[in-house]
Amino acid sequence: MKKLLGLTLDGLRDVAAEVGLRPFAAKQMAAWLYQKRVTDIDAMTDLPKRARQALAERYIVGREQPLVEMRSTDGTAKYLFAGVGGRDVEAVYIPDRERATLCVSSQAGCRMGCLFCMTGRGGYQGNLDAGAIINQVLSIPESESLTNIVFMGMGEPTDNLPAVMAAIEILTAPWGLAWSPKRITVSTIGKLDGLRELLEKTKVHIAVSLHTPFAEQRRSIMPVEKAYALTDVIKLLRAYDWSGQRRLSMEYTMFAGMNDDDRHADALARLLRGLHARVNLIRFHRIPGFDGAPTDVRAMERFRDRLNEAGITATIRASRGEDIMAACGMLAGKKKEQAADSQTSNNTEK
Repeated sequence: MKKLLGLTLDGLRDVAAEVGLRPFAAKQMAAWLYQKRVTDIDAMTDLPKRARQALAERYIVGREQPLVEMRSTDGTAKYLFAGVGGRDVEAVYIPDRERATLCVSSQAGCRMGCLFCMTGRGGYQGNLDAGAIINQVLSIPESESLTNIVFMGMGEPTDNLPAVMAAIEILTAPWGLAWSPKRITVSTIGKLDGLRELLEKTKVHIAVSLHTPFAEQRRSIMPVEKAYALTDVIKLLRAYDWSGQRRLSMEYTMFAGMNDDDRHADALARLLRGLHARVNLIRFHRIPGFDGAPTDVRAMERFRDRLNEAGITATIRASRGEDIMAACGMLAGKKKEQAADSQTSNNTEK
């Protein structure tokens, strides 16, 4: 059975034609899916009963509840959803005063291979479709109270751009959730073609995973630098106006003794000088298989202050949810290991 969830208005028009409905029925279906948030086709009561029956023979709504829920003492919640290729995916809910942010995944795993990322270390299993992305938004208990969406979960959004673009359309279109694009941020390692398309076709905020200003060091921890040099990414970003409502941020995870000294701060300031961008300094969450250690708070504050003195706006992002493995990929990885251990145990018993 095919899913209705994740279809844009064009896709729903095709579905309407398939079951003998007029094109305007696409907007009716969209309203039921994304505004009234039904989970059953029979609930679409302004469609003729015969059409609903025809729909139900070929389609399901496609909503799925989380498989696992974990809650932190700081209010952060982590949800595990069914993924693809045998790997589940994660969404993280982060409440912060008047903001309620959901971090969504776009892929099961990731093929970018960043050494410090648990998701990347687990390999790539497949792309999520737009329905699986939107399902994360609609199927958590806090769905109705969300104020922001960030594509910063498992996967590289520009490596699954068609589904991400469809999800953004559903989130922002009047017939969808009708959100302002200012409520959405897409994080990317900097694949130039995908980044350019995001910049040209959407008005969402952009966050670039930077982590070091030095090309050689970046190549050693982020293989993408070999194909898409950070200098080329910065050059592309400079071609756009960031002085208005659209926001550009640079994500900089800090590792003790690796990228947290004055030399790195000064080089980062030179790289970004004249670009209207904020640097988010992120405390590293330890992961298995990577020797990097978190930078201490005082060193992070010195780094931040040095950037600010150089004219670069920098802030330290509050660390959230460490007690529930909030780093991307850790919960999915643990569940996969448990499943493998269970299978091994069953095979041994046989």
